[in-house]
Amino acid sequence: MQKYYFKGLDCPDCANKLEAELNKQSYVKAAQVSFNTNTLYLDCQDFSKVLELIKRLEPEMEILQEEAEEDAPLSVYPLLSCIVLFVLSVGVLHFATSPLLRGLSYALLAGVYLFAGKDVFLGAFNSLKNKRFFDENTLMLSATIAAFCVGAYEESVSVMVFFSAGEFLQSLAIKRSKKSLQALLDVAPNLAFVKTEEGLKQVHPEELKIGDIVVVKVGEKIPTDGVVLSGESLLDQKPLTGEPMPVNVRENSAVLGGSINLKAVLEVRVSKTYKDSSVAKIVDLVSNAVSQKSQTEKLITTFAKYYTPAVFFIALAIATLPPLLGHGSFHEWVYRGLIALMVSCPCALVISIPLGYFGGVGAASRLGILIKSVHTLETLTQIKNIAFDKTGTLSKGEFEVVEVVNQPHFSREDVLRFASCAQILSTHPIAKSIQKACQNLCEHNIEEFNEIGGMGVQAKCCANLIVAGNDQILHKYNIPHPSCSLEGTIVHVATNGEYVGYIVVADSLKEDAKECLQTLKKGGLEHFCILSGDNEHATKSVAKALDCTYHAGLLPEQKVAAFESFKAQHKGLSAFVGDGINDAPTLAMADVGVGMGSASQVSKESADIVITNNALSSIVQVFRIARKTRHIVIENIVFALGVKALFLVLGVAGEASLWEAVFGDVGVTLIALANSMRTMRIK
Repeated sequence: MQKYYFKGLDCPDCANKLEAELNKQSYVKAAQVSFNTNTLYLDCQDFSKVLELIKRLEPEMEILQEEAEEDAPLSVYPLLSCIVLFVLSVGVLHFATSPLLRGLSYALLAGVYLFAGKDVFLGAFNSLKNKRFFDENTLMLSATIAAFCVGAYEESVSVMVFFSAGEFLQSLAIKRSKKSLQALLDVAPNLAFVKTEEGLKQVHPEELKIGDIVVVKVGEKIPTDGVVLSGESLLDQKPLTGEPMPVNVRENSAVLGGSINLKAVLEVRVSKTYKDSSVAKIVDLVSNAVSQKSQTEKLITTFAKYYTPAVFFIALAIATLPPLLGHGSFHEWVYRGLIALMVSCPCALVISIPLGYFGGVGAASRLGILIKSVHTLETLTQIKNIAFDKTGTLSKGEFEVVEVVNQPHFSREDVLRFASCAQILSTHPIAKSIQKACQNLCEHNIEEFNEIGGMGVQAKCCANLIVAGNDQILHKYNIPHPSCSLEGTIVHVATNGEYVGYIVVADSLKEDAKECLQTLKKGGLEHFCILSGDNEHATKSVAKALDCTYHAGLLPEQKVAAFESFKAQHKGLSAFVGDGINDAPTLAMADVGVGMGSASQVSKESADIVITNNALSSIVQVFRIARKTRHIVIENIVFALGVKALFLVLGVAGEASLWEAVFGDVGVTLIALANSMRTMRIK
């Protein structure tokens, strides 16, 4: 879908209504209006018709090709003027005896009513013009006109003043939330200095090509992912990974776009275009996440669609039925019906709930946890079972060679040399450990290289056809070998169809692995499992240390089948945490897939959540954020509906006045907004 920016849309409810209208049109395939990020995602056949519809529905809204500059600060002076004039006119009305002064007071009240309610009048006019009869503007206008008709002049004007005050404070809260989001997205660099023959040339990061050399001065952001060519410095990566400590980098160090250079000038060779860089992915993920709607948001939007007209007809029934049946006067019951109208505005729910989920996504992002959808945040609260990959997820993935066993016709150095040739192009942690142990042992001339998922690698080096991997790869190539049941993590090595020997490598648990699983268990997760492609011995030892079930020696398709079996055995939703290419299918099929920071690009794309800092403690944090966000959202729903129901009962019983109902409705909205903004501070 094409992405556009907009300005001039001032409430989430308006955004929801516009999105619904756009999606009804035959020339629109899909439309998504994100009030939080001021973005419109559109897939349509006729953009000019879309613009015409927007102009008719939201005349103040303007579609832009680029992100709009920050809106002008809100001014409180018009609101304060309204309040002062309202209090002055009411004071004169109550204490003046002169007909002239009283007449001036009524005129002043009328002026305050018109000035405070100008946005309501315009909104009601647009709503009626577009055949939307039940929104807060038409209800507010209907209620205040009816109040004038029954002689409640002061209360009618107070409704507009209180409503105007509520809208102003609501706008302040929304502006603050958007500012918080913008601060989160400001990790994106906005310029780069490319080294050319003529000197340094300033360009946008999007213009950089792989291989370009950029110069990054102290205080500047690295424009895109790359490798340090020269210089040594400290980088602040907290906005990207959540890691508070600066990272030391020098020649050949990989660096992330968006990192802030703290110490000295660096020359960096671009290794990824900006659109493929880590910082671009982060900005895109966060923007898309807050643009989507949770199930609760969708439910509340649907609820508001029926709730508001239902309350309108309830208010009409309150105003007309009792007097028609002989229970009191029309004046009395119309007044009580107006109170029902005042409490019907669904703003407290329609605004506070999206803001709550947005805050949760933002809080997670600041901790180095990228959530691709607010629906994922909501789904996390329903997770009861969780399965983990082992290597690089629960364990450090930092293997080291602990033993080398050679066959009689080969030496220990032969085993290491052939293994090094086979593994030199692999990025697997086991391969890296072998490369480290074989440094300076031989020169490589790789002619062919083939990585076989879940088994190992095949390579041709110096005319030797070498295979290295687990026992399965030996069977695949029909290579005779002495034993199939060695304990530990074993890398078998063969060349030209002859078995050379094997290497034993060892891995260790991450320091926070036990604490992570124990905390998750205390938090309500019930079943834990390890699904690993590693051998039985290595996987069993980790499972025993963490007190959970396991399946070992799994190929990618076997891991999917094992996870399906795990899900079928236990009630509730299931999550999977992994980091390898072979984890991508399982991450994709999980109710929530969590990719660790070291994950392959394929795994990150398959995951619903990406832990950029690679810390297991972040899994605990994201579950805590999800539960706390959900708790705050439910608090708002119960509180808002409870207070509205209370005022409805008090109004019908004659125990509440019109201005008290409006004050209560505005208060509910502001309290719900303040409560929702607590999600932004969750840690």
